[in-house]
Formats: sequence, structure tokens, C-alpha cells
Amino acid sequence: MPPVTQTLVIANVAVFLLEMSGGSPLVAWFALWPGSDFQPWQLVTYSFLHGSLGHLFFNMLALYMFGADIERLFGPRYYAAYYFASVVAAAISHLAVTFLMGSPPAPTVGASGGIYGLLLAFAIYFPQRRVMLLLPPIPMAARTFVILFGALELVLGVTGTAAGVAHFAHLGGMLGGWLMILYRRKRRML
Repeated sequence: MPPVTQTLVIANVAVFLLEMSGGSPLVAWFALWPGSDFQPWQLVTYSFLHGSLGHLFFNMLALYMFGADIERLFGPRYYAAYYFASVVAAAISHLAVTFLMGSPPAPTVGASGGIYGLLLAFAIYFPQRRVMLLLPPIPMAARTFVILFGALELVLGVTGTAAGVAHFAHLGGMLGGWLMILYRRKRRML
């Protein structure tokens, strides 16, 4: 596993273990809190917290599956910048939607915004690579997989289905990734 991906996985697991050993203050201080409890560092720190073992497992599985190839393609420095740009864009998107909808403040946690940014990059740079859905186990091209996941997040977010999931944060992670890809392409043309 490449170094940045490995470091992210280790950091997420370590923080989760801290959470499980009485980490209520971690959530209070480091989760993303819309409204008056918001602090600037939460734009990044929320991504290292997770709500359950399953939440952590699936995010880290996706980080390993998609992040390793993207890190090899981008190199460690740009990959780290790309990942955290997706995380911050996800947080900003979530804060904006929460504010516009007048939702009550609730903590947001998880690396999913960064993961959705990685999914987008994977679909752009490895569009025909075969990936497998877990349930049901259906193989498909990466591009199709990511389009389906993005469309599903949009539908779930607009309809308010699957409450408690920050659907617009996931889409914001994709937006942050897309902006970083545009930046990378423009920089390479100069």
C-alpha cells in the first residue's frame, strides 16, 4: 500500500480506537458541527472520526481499493492535497446545505467526502477498470459504478431518504475532486 494511503488508514483506525475508549470529547471538538459550534479545524478533523465499525470498515476498504492506484498516479504530495481538498469541499458543501435547509445542528463524521473524491478520480483515470458491487455482487466498469453512486447520492439527498447520511457532503467531495483534476490538467498544460 502506498505511504499516504497507508498513513490515512492507520490514522483513521487509531482515531476510531480513541473514540471507542471514551471519545465523546473527540466528537464534541473534532466532528463537523454546523452552526454556532463550528470551528475551522473541523473542516478536516471530522474525516478521521467514524460513527461505527462498519462505517470505518467500508470507508477504509474504499480508501485502500481506490486510493492506492490514485496515489501511484498522482504521487504522494498531490494525492494528499487531492484527498484533503475533497474532504474540505465535502465539509463546505454539507455546511452550506445544512444552513440553507435550516437543519438542526448535528455532528458529521467520516472520511466519505474524501472517498467520493477518490471514486471520481478513479472513474476518470481508470474508466474501464472492473469493480464489483458488494451487494449484489455485480461487476461493472468504474465509470458506471461512480455514475450510479453519484446519481444515488443526489436522489437520496434531494428526497431526504436515508436520514443521518450527509449525501451532499459526498457530492461535495466529488466536486472538490473534480476541481482538483481541472487544476492538475491546467497546470500540466502550462
